Amino acid sequence: MFRLETEVDKERRILLGRRLRDDNTAGSPEIRALRDTPAAHEVPLEVWALDGAGGIAGGLTGRTWAHWLHVDLLWVDARHRGSGLGSRLLAEAERVALADRDCTRSRLETWEFQAPDFYRKRGYEVVGQVADYPPGVTEFTLTKQLGRTSRPAGQASLRAPADGTAGKTPGAA
Repeated sequence: MFRLETEVDKERRILLGRRLRDDNTAGSPEIRALRDTPAAHEVPLEVWALDGAGGIAGGLTGRTWAHWLHVDLLWVDARHRGSGLGSRLLAEAERVALADRDCTRSRLETWEFQAPDFYRKRGYEVVGQVADYPPGVTEFTLTKQLGRTSRPAGQASLRAPADGTAGKTPGAA
């Protein structure tokens, strides 16, 4: 006989995660080989674009694990959309994942009304889709091989130039 509960329980969630990890490690030689490497640890990756007043103009949050970058959130303030900021945020996350964390691939999910074309233009390929998630909307899963044109031509990094012109449009006052 079992009793089912629906309460949120952090300790049980942690225990469940450990038990699933142990079962996965026992069941997969690939995951077992990964366990004793730096790539076995999930590490947050965040890239922020701040405006002149220090406010968030855009940002990307994700994580790296098992030589993969997983982009969770990418957002650009409406005032800055179309400026290339989203491309710069994504390119910087890919650069860090590739250069500093030895990632070889990237993955993300996006809805049909959000940005599948944005990601396709940046080298991502649709590998799956779920219709009616949420009802009436299609969710896409996209992946990209890193190291092959991670930054579109002409896109600068988020690092500030030494001359202090970061964030300034050429020719703007």
